[in-house]
Amino acid sequence: MMYNILKRTFDILTSGIAIIILSPLLIPVIIGLKLTGEGYVLYKQERIGYKNKQFLIWKFATMLKDSANMAGGIMTTEKDPRITPMGGFLRKSKINELPQLFNILFGHMSVVGPRPVMKVSFEAYPEKIQKVIYNAKPGLTGIGSIIFRDEEKLITDVKNNGGDLWELYKGEIYPFKGELEIWYQKNKSFILDLKVIFVTAWVIFNPSSKIYDKFFKGLPKRQF
Repeated sequence: MMYNILKRTFDILTSGIAIIILSPLLIPVIIGLKLTGEGYVLYKQERIGYKNKQFLIWKFATMLKDSANMAGGIMTTEKDPRITPMGGFLRKSKINELPQLFNILFGHMSVVGPRPVMKVSFEAYPEKIQKVIYNAKPGLTGIGSIIFRDEEKLITDVKNNGGDLWELYKGEIYPFKGELEIWYQKNKSFILDLKVIFVTAWVIFNPSSKIYDKFFKGLPKRQF
């Protein structure tokens, strides 16, 4: 109970302060998006959230409006031709995720938790994972985000080698992400959340680092 109170208080304070501090950055991004690509700023999409209920996630637009209906579908590879002129930078720097600070402030999400996915992706999780993964609020970052920070590169390599991307997700990525989130829920604490935030920031600036091995004991090992 105390953990939930601390977590929600931290979410409100962190998101509120971050929105104020980052507003000088958000405004130029908004202007830049208005002047490039297709001229739209926010991307809103239904995602699965807490207790498997749907909500609208907010992101800065980084892809063409109709990208989901183009070649590639819901999966995005490195140097995807559907990515807008500013989109590549926003995705790599994770600035595209910043509008989710409002999702956190409004209580749809938390700073730390499993990443929210679309319904079609959620249904590709093993059934046992579907039942428990969103017993925690979805997060801006989480264990899965850290371990799979190279996800776009991974699926690009598989695609270039003629592999089946959907089978990769259903057979390997989603089951393993589920195991990571089960580990998180079993070990959840305010200290663990702070560690996740620190490691997230670290790997953004040091992409090849495996510092998470030192911070998270007993974490399931990725084999692919």
